[in-house]
Amino acid sequence: MAKLVFEMNQSLDGYIDHEKLPPDPLFRHWVERTQTLTATIYGRRMYEAMRYWDEEHEGWSAERREFATAWRRLPKWVISRSLTAVGPNATLVREGIEAVIARLKAEHTGEITVAGPELAGSLVASGLIDEYRLYLHPVVTGKGSPFFTGPRPPLRLVSNERLAGDVVRLIYAAV
Repeated sequence: MAKLVFEMNQSLDGYIDHEKLPPDPLFRHWVERTQTLTATIYGRRMYEAMRYWDEEHEGWSAERREFATAWRRLPKWVISRSLTAVGPNATLVREGIEAVIARLKAEHTGEITVAGPELAGSLVASGLIDEYRLYLHPVVTGKGSPFFTGPRPPLRLVSNERLAGDVVRLIYAAV
């Protein structure tokens, strides 16, 4: 059975803001992390932002190309009622979200990430998320999307680690 993990970069005050929290200095970490994943489940907004990686862009470094290759090979399920189509290696899910995710967990091994704070927040009550990984950056943004958008899940600290650029990763198991 696969483990469902919600992980994102966030500010010390609990917000996700991709303009103030770019993936650097953790880009190498995210390349390697993406290479190990079984699949990703996206909310619409996160998926639309990540579609950037579907096409080559002039001036990319070798590391950016490596991430794009890993992202493109990764099976994706996109949860959206408004999208009518999704890109390569992606499946659109409009209904029965919890049943689809439970089936994916049962049919796969390894780790599946859920990407998007609103989607993750909607899954808390179902108990489908097994682990939360908070990548805390040493900045206070004062705005953005909160990491926790719905009910606060009961959590148990599993580990912590200082990463590049004074970023700290906290890993919590859902209890």
